[in-house]
Amino acid sequence: MKKIGILFGQENTFPQAFVDRVNRINPPGIFAEFVTIDKVMQGEDAGYAVIVDRISQDVPFYRSYLKNAAAAGAAVINNPFWWSADDKFFNNALAEKIGVNVPRTVLLPSNKLPDETTDKSFRNLIYPFDWNSIFEYVSFPAYMKPYAGGGWKHVYRVEDKEDFFQKHSETGQLVMMLQEEIDFSQYYRCFCIGGKHVRIMPYNPKHPHHLRYQADYEPSEALAAQITEQVLALHEHLGYDFNTVEIAVRSEVPYAIDFCNPAPDADIHSIGAEHFEWVVETSARYAIERAIAQKPGKDNLTWGKFVQPGRTKAKPVATAEKKKTAAPKAKKTAAVKEKKAAPEKEKKTAAKKSPAKKQQKEK
Repeated sequence: MKKIGILFGQENTFPQAFVDRVNRINPPGIFAEFVTIDKVMQGEDAGYAVIVDRISQDVPFYRSYLKNAAAAGAAVINNPFWWSADDKFFNNALAEKIGVNVPRTVLLPSNKLPDETTDKSFRNLIYPFDWNSIFEYVSFPAYMKPYAGGGWKHVYRVEDKEDFFQKHSETGQLVMMLQEEIDFSQYYRCFCIGGKHVRIMPYNPKHPHHLRYQADYEPSEALAAQITEQVLALHEHLGYDFNTVEIAVRSEVPYAIDFCNPAPDADIHSIGAEHFEWVVETSARYAIERAIAQKPGKDNLTWGKFVQPGRTKAKPVATAEKKKTAAPKAKKTAAVKEKKAAPEKEKKTAAKKSPAKKQQKEK
């Protein structure tokens, strides 16, 4: 019997609904429950084929527990190793490289020195920073936010450079990003589950928190297709199993604003009953799929294209020009095969006729 476990904290509606849905589907030899932990021994199997992680970002003990479980063969949703390494600034850099639209963004050193460091710890850092180039690149107004934060914590709207310096002085030891403001006409929050299932939800971050999913716009068919394509491209490279991508639309162009949300809010009171039903059903069926495929003692984690390009690397599409060039090579290959298929008698006769070549080969 394979178990699917969900590891969670203060949330209430999603974990219970997830467990109930898996068990209602009732796949042969699989059932779901809340994860329980009474000890963690190195290298020991945690007892779960799949663990859905909703809390380890806030509890280091859980993160280490999940890595240990993964080492023993558990399929953890999301990969705890990649989640530990990822950050929002890197995500933006990667998005730019794969052709996904993102706001212009720069990384900023913390305003206060980290603990156990001194000025000598930063001898490689030229200070003052080249603020003029940074401000010219990003432009104002802009947003300043933690490079690895979440939940809209410590997010500042910055009007000009004076406002920037004043607000940056409030951020203490946090490493921040300064990001171009996208003056959007539409905004969407998109669930992506299993790297293949996308749910586009109208969302307005300017509304109070409890009203943000009440937006009076819907994407056109063309825009929805473009958003879906970008969301899937991001997950192909990042390798997240369960994540949300926030998309701001400016002049009908979608920009990925935030896509490092591996434990996104899935509460029915936040996202609404219709979206909640989709998330519960899709995540339950995906977890079952992972449980069926899980092989005890093996690596059952999802690794994105950035980490393991060989796994998902697509074959290059041959252009018409390349096809013309390739044709003669195909004939040559066929001729070589024909030659190799010649009777053994002919090979021996040829060898007798060319003793010099044979001797040269032996040397």
